[in-house]
Amino acid sequence: MATAGRVSTRPVAATRRPPPPVIVALVPVGLVAILLSHLIDDVLAGAAVIVLWLIWVLLYEQHRLPVLPMAMSFQWTQVTCGLFYCGLTGRELEAVYASDYRPMVAIGLVCVVMITIGLAAGSRFASGREPEEGPERRYVLSWRALMMVYIGATLLSSGFRSIAWSIPGLTQGLLAIGYARFGVLLLLFRRLTHPRMRWGWCGGLLGFELAIGMTGYFAGFREPLILATLALLETSDWRAPAHWLRLGSLVSAMLVLGVLWMGIRGTYRAELDDGRLTSSRTERLDRVGALSSEWFGANIDRMTEDLDRLVGRMWVIYYPALAVSRVPSVLPHTDGRIMLDALKHLVTPRILFPGKGALLSDSEMVRTYSGVYVAGAEQNTTIAFGYAAESYVDFGIPLMFLPAFLFGVFMGVAYRLTFRVLQTEELATGFITVVFWLSLYLFERSWVRTLGLSITLLVYLGPLTLVLDRIVLSKIRARRRRAANATTHRRPAVS
Repeated sequence: MATAGRVSTRPVAATRRPPPPVIVALVPVGLVAILLSHLIDDVLAGAAVIVLWLIWVLLYEQHRLPVLPMAMSFQWTQVTCGLFYCGLTGRELEAVYASDYRPMVAIGLVCVVMITIGLAAGSRFASGREPEEGPERRYVLSWRALMMVYIGATLLSSGFRSIAWSIPGLTQGLLAIGYARFGVLLLLFRRLTHPRMRWGWCGGLLGFELAIGMTGYFAGFREPLILATLALLETSDWRAPAHWLRLGSLVSAMLVLGVLWMGIRGTYRAELDDGRLTSSRTERLDRVGALSSEWFGANIDRMTEDLDRLVGRMWVIYYPALAVSRVPSVLPHTDGRIMLDALKHLVTPRILFPGKGALLSDSEMVRTYSGVYVAGAEQNTTIAFGYAAESYVDFGIPLMFLPAFLFGVFMGVAYRLTFRVLQTEELATGFITVVFWLSLYLFERSWVRTLGLSITLLVYLGPLTLVLDRIVLSKIRARRRRAANATTHRRPAVS
């Protein structure tokens, strides 16, 4: 101890810094992983928990729309949902009793990790100075303008798709432009959830979108729920109970509507195909309401079977697992032929090569490598095979994971450059939502369709968004100059 009037020469102990939040979170995440591995009696369950944690650690950015971690989490769900469902409920799906599913689940998890690491690496590689945020850059479009564009896009969406398919050389480009409607919808949800939650408007808009989605041929109700969730996650306080209540409500709605759709879609689609239902949205909505009432009145066994079907549809492992069992023991690896064909298709756009053949149905890949004769082009349908299965057939382990990593790097660079090039944060957010959600969220999509959609969205929507961004930016600068001039003119003369 130092005496009076003296300064102690004993070195002062350095102040310990608290461990990073990531390290702190690793302990409970590890415990959850161990617990689930024990409950399910499968180490893959624990590995899946670690992968999900890794997705959010590497890709989540506070106060920014979490489109990248959400998209990769959806892929993660497609790889693992059946594993958890069967393990926790004791029920069996076709992939469990008719295939050796575990190797494919492991392969799928590694593919998800490689894309995630690629996204993080590409985003950091392209990082640099981004435009400073501010109210005038965050909300650059008026509410009236957003609503007018949204209403117009909604009314014209069906006709626009018909026009797109009637012009083969521009089909993909026109469809890409049509996807911009999702970006506008996302911006509306952002306005309704921040800075305060407007329950009436938000519920009305979501209900309207769900009604439109339920009256289509496919499950069109998924995108509005995802977009509302993204808007909610952007600025929510994770420690607030209200946040978890809202998030839980959206997840519950996804689950209930998904099971309901599996229960009524067979009858509903048959009536559409037979012409018993017209194109009238009102008539379709009435029929969906009647079928829904009948479904909710059914016994619990039917609902459970529909839940099995939903999980089986989401868990896109069965056919790839069969392919892993047959390659290379029955059929040899293709040494990159599938990827080469995809790249050739990508660099020969139909607008410049009108004689280019149509894409083969994914069902042909399933028939060849999984050994199952599934419905195909003859029935106007396609059965998904997926980029991971294609990579395995092409290259085998471990080279199959390289394309996933490189694709992730490319998309990560494009993601970061978007925020550097586009000066208005609101337009950048709408753009990345459309491009990166649609490009990344499906595990079951083939390489040719994944690469084609990604490039098409960037090429067609990118320049249009950039032009709009510069127009809006010029108006912001003009408004600033007028405000500065007005302030100057109001200054009193100095005596």
